Amino acid sequence: MITIKDAVFLKSAPSMNETVAEGVSEVAFIGRSNVGKSSIINALTKRKGLAKSSSTPGKTRLINFFDIKFSYLENEYVARFVDLPGFGYAKVSKSLKYEWQKNLTEFIKKRSSIRLFVHLIDARHPKLEIDRDVNDFLHSIRRDDQQILNIFTKADKLKQKDVSALKKIYPNALLVSSSSGKGVEKATEAIFKSLFGEPN
Repeated sequence: MITIKDAVFLKSAPSMNETVAEGVSEVAFIGRSNVGKSSIINALTKRKGLAKSSSTPGKTRLINFFDIKFSYLENEYVARFVDLPGFGYAKVSKSLKYEWQKNLTEFIKKRSSIRLFVHLIDARHPKLEIDRDVNDFLHSIRRDDQQILNIFTKADKLKQKDVSALKKIYPNALLVSSSSGKGVEKATEAIFKSLFGEPN
């Protein structure tokens, strides 16, 4: 079984100039505010409190880096999780919001170490325009060496009929509940395979 053996907080960067050096394959987590990015990272790494969440949606404007060590059989694989600021709810001035989004877009486009974008979508609201826009943007800037993985959060809040409806729209949907842990193993495996391919 593929597991995350170790996870360590590395740094919070308020700007492009203060990010960590590239070189390790990175997984960029992107999603609107309050989608549960921090909760998913904590669930994937099985470390409560590793990724800090803000009580005010849209308040956190830092890019957070975590060194990750995957384990499969007796082999270890090193990667990095990048927790990007949430979008959609920031209660800041228009000029600050513009500058923030501009810097975030610049980071996503120019960060050559990013190998996987994990687009987190609230399973209860799978058709929001803002998520469609993000999905279109990621596909428009994706390089040949990059992949996009959609993970639907808060799956435990869906009724079975809603799960079935969601899977009709997204047959390969990964549904994850950070509170119950459901779907975490499949998500971990999908992230690993996107970075390193099928394990030998």
